[in-house]
Amino acid sequence: MFESVLPLLDEHRRVQEELSDPAVHADAGRAKRVNRRYAELSRIVAAYEVWRAAADDLDAARELAREDEAFAAEVPSLEEGLQDAQERLRRLLIPRDPDDARDVIMEIKAGEGGAESALFAADLLRMYMQYAASQGWKAELLERNESDLGGYKDVQIAIKGSTTDPAQGVWAHLKYEGGVHRVQRVPATESQGRIHTSTTGVLVFPEVDEPDEIEINPNDLKIDVFRSSGPGGQSVNTTDSAVRITHLPTGIVVSMQNEKSQLQNREAGMRVLRARLLAKQQEEMAAAASDVRRSQIRGMDRSERIRTYNFPENRIADHRTGYKAYNLDQVMNGALAPVIDSCIQADEAERLASLGGDER
Repeated sequence: MFESVLPLLDEHRRVQEELSDPAVHADAGRAKRVNRRYAELSRIVAAYEVWRAAADDLDAARELAREDEAFAAEVPSLEEGLQDAQERLRRLLIPRDPDDARDVIMEIKAGEGGAESALFAADLLRMYMQYAASQGWKAELLERNESDLGGYKDVQIAIKGSTTDPAQGVWAHLKYEGGVHRVQRVPATESQGRIHTSTTGVLVFPEVDEPDEIEINPNDLKIDVFRSSGPGGQSVNTTDSAVRITHLPTGIVVSMQNEKSQLQNREAGMRVLRARLLAKQQEEMAAAASDVRRSQIRGMDRSERIRTYNFPENRIADHRTGYKAYNLDQVMNGALAPVIDSCIQADEAERLASLGGDER
């Protein structure tokens, strides 16, 4: 059983040796990738050792029980321990998303509902930033396009973690947030107290670790500079610091005006462009490979309505997993972990089922 672990044990030893090579640490991008793989393999190795120890203990107890019935009483608990160790190892052997350890760039866009949708975009931004803080992650505001009432027509943030463990990665948790978020509440602008339904879109991209990971030909870029403006077209500054980058082969356009420096806006724009190009590249590869399993929890359709936030009932519901709770006020203050965990567990269960039974 678990013969598939043996090659991973060999790889773990090779990666451990690789980490002792100074040349690896001289290349920041390579060092990050090697450390991530080592962290992932270390979890598998530790679980495998626990499983082997549990199996050995059970075998020993059964052998002793043949000579002394007193040892037979230990067998049921040891059998249960072995089953738990076996299940944990089996789950760790589920093929992981190779991007799980990456940081993310998130874009929140107002959708149906006008001003109310933009206000909810601001609420979602606050929710994600507080959730990030609760996880020990850092959130950096890259770009914002404010609405007249204090919401956001469009806002982009980068969220960075500090772990090499893919299971604890930012992308491993926030990749499920992409889609349409529906809000039901009485808008601040509603004088009759009627409940309105609005939608806000969320896009999540894995961030590129190193600039050279995604090759971009400078000749493929059209870069325009213009004067920054605020809500209602109000001028923010008097210099052409805002930057618009167009990637001609794909038509992807990124605009940045959050910083006062044209150079800073250009650097932020290139970060977002690389992330979008990486996502596009991965989607094309997945579409081309018919045997690639596509998660039913994190679908590729960004127009999918994934969640409803019902303020009058203080209810939050995830339409993909069936998760429902009546603590929306806490969720909006960053207590998002149970909702995300429901997505992780559902996706994991699907991956586990796809293995087709016990590893042998």
